[in-house]
Amino acid sequence: MTQLSGKVAIVTGASKGIGAGIAKGLAAAGAAVVVNYAGGKADAERVVQEIVARDGKAIAVQGDVARAQDIARVFDEAKATFGRPSILVNNAGIYQFQALEAVTQEQYRRQFDVNVLGVLLASQQALAHFGPAGGSIINISSIAATNATPGTAVYSATKAALDSLTRVLSRELGPRKIRINAISPGPTDTEGTQALGVFESDMGKRLVEGTPLGRVGTPADIAPAAVFLASDAAAWITGETIRVSGGAY
Repeated sequence: MTQLSGKVAIVTGASKGIGAGIAKGLAAAGAAVVVNYAGGKADAERVVQEIVARDGKAIAVQGDVARAQDIARVFDEAKATFGRPSILVNNAGIYQFQALEAVTQEQYRRQFDVNVLGVLLASQQALAHFGPAGGSIINISSIAATNATPGTAVYSATKAALDSLTRVLSRELGPRKIRINAISPGPTDTEGTQALGVFESDMGKRLVEGTPLGRVGTPADIAPAAVFLASDAAAWITGETIRVSGGAY
C-alpha cells in the first residue's frame, strides 16, 4: 500500500500495543514514522527495526507527552529527519483501574496529564508544524468513555474528555485544513493488558462476553482505521469518533 507515500507521521506512545501496531500500519502504507516513547527505548527501537526491515522509514524519539518541551522536541526531530509532518496519532495513554475509595490525587493528575493534557500539547505542535496543506490528527480514545464500567472512573473520564476535544478541535482547526477524528477501541490484547491480567479478571471477562464478534481485539485490528483516517480517502471526515471494538459498547 502506498496511500501515505511521502507523508510524515508521529505516533505517541508507540513502543508497544496499539501505538506500535498503528506505527507499523502507517509505515506499511508508505509514511515515514516517528515512534515516540516515554521510557521504553528498547521496545521503541524494536518497532523501528521491524519497520525498517520491511523497507519502511522510522526513527524512535523519546519524549513525555505531558511535558511541552518534550513534545516540541519530538516534532522538531521529526521535521529534521523526514520533513514536515502531516499526521499525528495521539495514542500515548495510561490507565489505572480501582474502586472510588482507592483513587488518589496523584493517580488522577497523572492520567489526566498524559491522556488529556498530552493530546492538547501534541495538537498544539501539530498546528504549528503541519503547514498550509493541513493534515490529520487521530486521537485514540476508548469505549470506556461511554460504557460506564465500575472501577474505571478516572480513566473513563479522560477518554470522555478526549472525545469532546476531538469534536471541539475539529471545528476550531477545520478552517486550517486539519482534520481531527478519534478511534474508540474495545477490549484489546496488548502488553499492558496482559501485564495487568485484565482479561483474567471478572471485569475483563465481562468485556469479552459483551463483544458481539466473540474475541478480544488486537493492535492489528486498530491500525487499518488509523491508516484510513490519515489518508486522503477520509478527506471529508472530521470530528468523528469511530468505534473499532468488535461491536462492543
